[in-house]
Amino acid sequence: MSNEEKNIENKENTNNLSKEEERKKQFERMKEKFGKQNNSFGGQGNKGGNNFYWIYGIVIVALLVFTFYGSGFSPRLIETSMSNFEQQMLAKGDVKDINIVNKSMAKITIYPDTIMHSQRYLDDKTGLPLFPDKSYRGPHFVVSIPSVDNFLLRLEKVQNDAGIPKENHVLARSSDESSWTDSISWLLPIIIMIAFWVFMMRRMGGGSSGGPGQIFSIGKSRAVLFDKDTNVNITFNDVAGLDGAKIEVMEIVDFLKNPKKYTDLGAKIPKGALLVGPPGTGKTLLAKAVAGEAKVPFFSLSGSDFVEMFVGVGASRVRDLFRNAKEKAPCIIFIDEIDAIGRARGKSISAGANDERENTLNQLLTEMDGFGTNSGVIILAATNRADILDRALMRAGRFDRQIYVDMPDLNERKEIFKVHLKKIKIDESVDIEFLAKQTPGFSGADIANICNEAALIAARGNKKQVTKQDFLDAVDRIIAGLEKKNKIITKHEKRVIAYHEAGHATVSWMLEHASPLVKVTIVPRGRSLGAAWYLPEERQITTVDQIMDEMCAALGGRVAEDIIFGKVSTGALSDLEKITKQAYASIIYYGLNDKVGNVSYYDSSGQSEYNFNKPYSEQTAKVIDEEVKKMIDIAYARTKQILLLNKEKLTTLAEKLLVKEVIFKEDLEEIFGKRPFDKEEDQQQSDPTKENPEITV
Repeated sequence: MSNEEKNIENKENTNNLSKEEERKKQFERMKEKFGKQNNSFGGQGNKGGNNFYWIYGIVIVALLVFTFYGSGFSPRLIETSMSNFEQQMLAKGDVKDINIVNKSMAKITIYPDTIMHSQRYLDDKTGLPLFPDKSYRGPHFVVSIPSVDNFLLRLEKVQNDAGIPKENHVLARSSDESSWTDSISWLLPIIIMIAFWVFMMRRMGGGSSGGPGQIFSIGKSRAVLFDKDTNVNITFNDVAGLDGAKIEVMEIVDFLKNPKKYTDLGAKIPKGALLVGPPGTGKTLLAKAVAGEAKVPFFSLSGSDFVEMFVGVGASRVRDLFRNAKEKAPCIIFIDEIDAIGRARGKSISAGANDERENTLNQLLTEMDGFGTNSGVIILAATNRADILDRALMRAGRFDRQIYVDMPDLNERKEIFKVHLKKIKIDESVDIEFLAKQTPGFSGADIANICNEAALIAARGNKKQVTKQDFLDAVDRIIAGLEKKNKIITKHEKRVIAYHEAGHATVSWMLEHASPLVKVTIVPRGRSLGAAWYLPEERQITTVDQIMDEMCAALGGRVAEDIIFGKVSTGALSDLEKITKQAYASIIYYGLNDKVGNVSYYDSSGQSEYNFNKPYSEQTAKVIDEEVKKMIDIAYARTKQILLLNKEKLTTLAEKLLVKEVIFKEDLEEIFGKRPFDKEEDQQQSDPTKENPEITV
């Protein structure tokens, strides 16, 4: 190839490169142009989101400018006196036009040549023209007039006296102009309407950032996304107890991290897991730990987030949620309080009242059942009302697993206390095992509250560390309420309360299956005037003997009043409510009555099948009522016999309670001796009433 041919080829390559670069530059310009257009309408390029407030600001400013400066921007009118206007302007023939405005003032326009060149229209201080703008044609001055008729007469007289010919007289014209107050009167309603419209758009858009533009995304999912860019600090180490539940959800997390380990064996991970349990047991906390451990996208939202006032919005949000989840698979969707949309269908009294909620549930059922095998999208949900959920939602293929999160037992409570006490300064007197034993039936949330309340009590007492007594006071505060030592109680009422509480303590001390007593107080707390504190035994099943002993202990206060004072009071309301529920439950739920038999009318399905009609006849209802009364009467007679056998000790305990107001287990041991049925004691004593077969009702 010759040099000439090489040069030609290089030129062609250069031209091609320049054309290619030109096309790239043109493409970038077009891209930038369209990007700006998208930004102007709140598109993807708009980092600030769909914020339309600047548009409303421009509209409002334009309206104000149009209102106040609609006739053009003019210099400020110079106010002058009537005498100066008549002698220096009108009499000299300088006035071109007179405009009477709103019958209160006159705007004066001077001939342009005169106002620019006459010495009369120079500023006295600077010597410069009052109106330097040559293009401005007026009006220039303003004069206040008290009366239009008088002003017109003065115009005529001054011009006649000045010798101005009749045909050259300046005639005044009249006009009406609106002031700024008049403008506000019609502008204000417009501003209010705009503000109301913006408010409604924000409400319909969920009140989220982005303002009124959110109206166009009302059907979008409100799920909060936690991914690798979002730091979730809660892990499984922060979830004490719940060992069984943690194993279940950790398996789900492990599947998302290592799916091949399961799929190689032909295993399929459950598509959904439902966390069920009482309030405060840690269901939501467990889900947060999953979000912190999984290291995969985690969508979190509440069941109420699907509920909206507009028809079809709930179903649209469900579709959008699952569409986003499939795009980010593998991921987890967590729906808290799913019973808000998952209630059983067709149970409403008024037909059609819950169509929108049912449509949302139908869409959720469809989406959950539409996943492919090992699609990597797993549903976690939590509720404390699993009995009211729709059966279609609970079937295999949707929620394959139900993970029951129960109240923590003794060992789990110790673990929970250890977690919450890490951040609290405690002294050596605090024994975690003792605290765990003092809180049977407490949930994880209750234990967290106790720890926080104990710290507050210690801080209130200006202590450097939280002591054992602070925790005991916190337990009392949470269970019964705040002490009311200043409550006005008469001496007789206080005496009745003391014997009432002493009756509870005496009967529970003498019965084998009654809960062990911790302390008795007659200091008012919350709504109660006194209380006997027990440490319930942690048991899973209850026998007839245990139910009867608990009923006798509850009746101890009422019976003590009857024995000592010969009359009873209204102070036993909560006790009577408790034993009535126990008696009915033992007969109609647990089948513990010989006459009614081994039947149960309890609806464990939660489908409300017995809402309107009792599942038993009127004759059976009569038998149940009779057996309940008989059961309570037997417990009352038995309680009365116990207190009659221990009347002196009852009196001693009540008088001691009147003096000290609060007595503990040690005080009862001084009066009654060691409790006969304590497990640590080898002595075995029988129930005193069981040695008296003559006790009958």
